[in-house]
Amino acid sequence: MSFGGHFRPGDRIQLGGVTGDVIDVGILRTTMMECGDWVGGDQYNGRIVRVANSFVFKAPVYNYSSEFPFLWDEIVVPIKHGTDYRLARELMDRVAEEVVGEYARDAEGVCHDVVRKLLVEKTPVKPVVLLQANERWIELTLRYIVDCKQRRAIKDRLFTRILKEIDTTQGRVRIAVATINVENQARWNCWWPTKCGCAAAERDRLT
Repeated sequence: MSFGGHFRPGDRIQLGGVTGDVIDVGILRTTMMECGDWVGGDQYNGRIVRVANSFVFKAPVYNYSSEFPFLWDEIVVPIKHGTDYRLARELMDRVAEEVVGEYARDAEGVCHDVVRKLLVEKTPVKPVVLLQANERWIELTLRYIVDCKQRRAIKDRLFTRILKEIDTTQGRVRIAVATINVENQARWNCWWPTKCGCAAAERDRLT
């Protein structure tokens, strides 16, 4: 059974603020295996949720797996200025082809059918690495297509392989990290130096 063509059992949807896989579509309620909430990513949290079908008329219904069962996702890798960004882009391209290249090829035909059916603009599905620089670091963003139910697992594989490849560059590519420098810290006094255990109280007791 489906609900007005919006979704059917097996689809991953967001309905009434709840994201999950449709288990059953009833006359009054839709039953889902919920994803997310306190669980990171798009993985099951084990909770079965029944959502009133009236939400179909009150809010948007997001279907992740109906006509086009793929999603575009991105990961960002910041590298230090002065490192070999060309090599970084090359290794990220190589890893993307290894991990998600097959998804892109599978999605190509599906995307063609969706463009023809829904009259949307055709978008490239091949993984691409985009570069952006700022005053702190160089950002390399890998944009790729993935099965809607495999986002977290694929992101884990991509990061693991990219970090492994960076380790083999012998310092030519280095990950950037944010640092905070605290200078000229103002002196402050504790209001209750005889009882408090803070650093200022200890300093005042010693002086």
